[in-house]
Amino acid sequence: MPKLKTNKTAAKRFRARASGLKRAQAFTSHNTAKKSSKRIRQLRGSKLIDKTNWSSIKGMLPYGSIN
Repeated sequence: MPKLKTNKTAAKRFRARASGLKRAQAFTSHNTAKKSSKRIRQLRGSKLIDKTNWSSIKGMLPYGSIN
């Protein structure tokens, strides 16, 4: 059986952690003048991916450590 190919764009966007899959936060880098300080502060950092989306990401990362 041949090896499965990893989707390289998914490998760059998602990281497996003990608490789940980590992703970058969207809507942070442009049009910040119209966003409040509170909103910009809350957008800082990374977020976890919901478990309902794990199956689609697991198909893109066949050799990742996703449980």
